[in-house]
Amino acid sequence: MDSFYYQKAPVQYDAIIVGSGAGGGMAAYTLAKAGAKVLLLEAGGYYDPADPKYITQLKWPWESPRRGAGTTRAFGDYDAAWGGWDIEGEPYTTAPGTEFHWFRSRMLGGRTNHWGRISLRFGPDDFRRKSMTGVGVDWPIGYDDLKPFYDRVDKLIGVFGSVENFPNEPDGIFLPPPKPRLHEMMIRKGAKTIGIPVLPSRLSILTKPINEERGACFYCSQCSRGCQAYADFSSSSVLVKPALKTGNVTLINGAMVREVLTDAATGLATGVSYVDTRTLEEVTVKGKTVVLAASAGETARLLLNSKSSRFSNGLANTSGVVGKYINDSTGASRSAFVPALMDRKRYNEDGVGGMHVFTPWWLDNKKLDFPRGYHIEYWGGMGMPAYGFGWGVEEMNGMIPGRDGKMKPGGGYGAALKDDYRRFYGAYVGMAGRGEPVPLESNYCEIDPNVVDKYGIPVLRFNYKWSQNEVNQAKHMQDTFEEIIHSMGGIALGAKPDASSNYGLAEPGKIIHEVGTSRMGNDPKSSALNKFQQAHDVKNLFVVDAAAFPSQGDKNVTWTILASSMRTSEYLIDQVKKKNI
Repeated sequence: MDSFYYQKAPVQYDAIIVGSGAGGGMAAYTLAKAGAKVLLLEAGGYYDPADPKYITQLKWPWESPRRGAGTTRAFGDYDAAWGGWDIEGEPYTTAPGTEFHWFRSRMLGGRTNHWGRISLRFGPDDFRRKSMTGVGVDWPIGYDDLKPFYDRVDKLIGVFGSVENFPNEPDGIFLPPPKPRLHEMMIRKGAKTIGIPVLPSRLSILTKPINEERGACFYCSQCSRGCQAYADFSSSSVLVKPALKTGNVTLINGAMVREVLTDAATGLATGVSYVDTRTLEEVTVKGKTVVLAASAGETARLLLNSKSSRFSNGLANTSGVVGKYINDSTGASRSAFVPALMDRKRYNEDGVGGMHVFTPWWLDNKKLDFPRGYHIEYWGGMGMPAYGFGWGVEEMNGMIPGRDGKMKPGGGYGAALKDDYRRFYGAYVGMAGRGEPVPLESNYCEIDPNVVDKYGIPVLRFNYKWSQNEVNQAKHMQDTFEEIIHSMGGIALGAKPDASSNYGLAEPGKIIHEVGTSRMGNDPKSSALNKFQQAHDVKNLFVVDAAAFPSQGDKNVTWTILASSMRTSEYLIDQVKKKNI
């Protein structure tokens, strides 16, 4: 099954879903299991990590013509993401004086094929930040509305972790977590001495089988390459494949959706128009309902491009908020050299493809100069050396510790160079903060009036700037990183980022967690969707990706996309049964 391409179909589907990532995959799975006839449209190609045509797991770096460097794929030749921040023929623009980097993954399953599998639930406080702090906006739903769906997602997909009863970090239904590796035990021990919690991670990777279709993790530490055993969560493997097996889903790859079509008399959605990416042919398909799951940016682009005499400002945009309040996670990082980790015996320390421990947000923002928190992710150990592997000689002013404990010049060549590499292998750790920004109306995307992509579709223009809140948060991250590094006897590499670089704050969009653009709310004047992610203006139009989220949270958003998509899909089924749609 190299690809699924179909000609025009005169049928009217019960639902047309645009996008096959976390939200679209869950909607296809839920609707198909209920018996609905679903058309699933994906702009990218077909993908199956267990098919020999696509396998990149268990290959050596030197098998790549670029030794794994990120020239053809943003994260290297073996990464499972087909796409990146820049895709030939699919531009986007930014307004002068602003910056945003938009990552697209053009493939079945979208970004879920290469993500870190960090599967955190939003906590009760994350849904009511406005009420708590006076800053931002409350969600129209609370944790109790999503908890039953979080529980079902845990059981359906699988997530490892541990019950901790930690404030605003809800526990789930967990598989056993993998044991911490040596560098992670050192991080945990050092952080504990300064009052910073370090807990077992919560990743959607199977540490033991949960059904016959998926195997357990075999600890190759290469989840970003796509798992042959389907042991980690990717929408393509875990949701779309089972949905296709029901016989109720028609999948069309290479379908770049241009707009949502509506009936002029009723204003209801009637289907979508897409461009066949192979032939550039324009195709129209009909559906009783339309479900958008193309990502926060792409969903906003579709709605804004879906103009008509009835919806002159874009579809579902009577409120004028479509495209507004886009926000990406904040991010800052630091790495360190740990002398105690030098000269280690070699053993397999791969583990899962990600961190075995993490730090949830542990402080009270009322005592700080920024209103939202962050979590900390860690890395290190004796994993397979990647492209650019080194020992940070430049960061240590060109000097490294010799075998006699004295500093000596680093580098050189031949046997001495190889000896140094062996001594330093596995002696590095790193950490990164991933935090919550405050959504701002001034951060938005719009249609660029002068630019179209190679399919003739008008592109997005981004307007985005970090506020001082996010800069202050990044400063706190850097201060915390140095404390943790020193507490474990490490040496922080490089100069500590300062105000001149916004304390190392990553450029907007670089963390690839953007949400917003079509947010839900109770007031149609200030939101595009209701609490079930149904358009206020168009009752048979739904949004099940992170475009619907009023705010980010200090957690990764994928688990919340999955839970909310399941909830919305079941609401849609119920509304159809009641003949309200």
